Amino acid sequence: MVDLTGLKVMVIDDSNTIRRSAEIFLAQAGCQVVLAEDGFDALAKIADHRPDVIFVDIMMPRLDGYQTCALIKKNARLAKTPVIMLSSKDGLFDRARGRMVGSDEYLTKPFTKDSLLRAVATHGAPSQSTE
Repeated sequence: MVDLTGLKVMVIDDSNTIRRSAEIFLAQAGCQVVLAEDGFDALAKIADHRPDVIFVDIMMPRLDGYQTCALIKKNARLAKTPVIMLSSKDGLFDRARGRMVGSDEYLTKPFTKDSLLRAVATHGAPSQSTE
C-alpha cells in the first residue's frame, strides 16, 4: 500500500457512522482527516484546511453531493482537488451525473477500508500527479 502519511483528506457525509468509519480507516493509514456533515459545513472548512482529496456523500440535506462537487470544481483554487463521490446508489445515471459535475471517482457505500485507501492513493499521492 502507498504511504499516505500527511495527506489531508476531507470526508463530507451527513451520517456520523460513515464519517467515523472513514476517519478511522484514513487515520490508521496516516492521513490527516477533516470531517464535515454537509456541503455548507465542508465549503466553510475547505478554504481553511485545503484538503488533498475530498470524499463527498451524494444524498445530504441542504447542499447535496452533486452541488457541493460542482462548487468545489468551479473554484479556481480548488478545481484540481480530486473529489470522490460516495453513494449507496450504484446506478449508471448517478455515476454519469457525478462525472458531469466534475467528480474524479465514484465509491459505493458501504465502502471497504481497501477501496477507501486505494481511492486516496490514486488521487492524493503527489507522486501520482500527472500535471
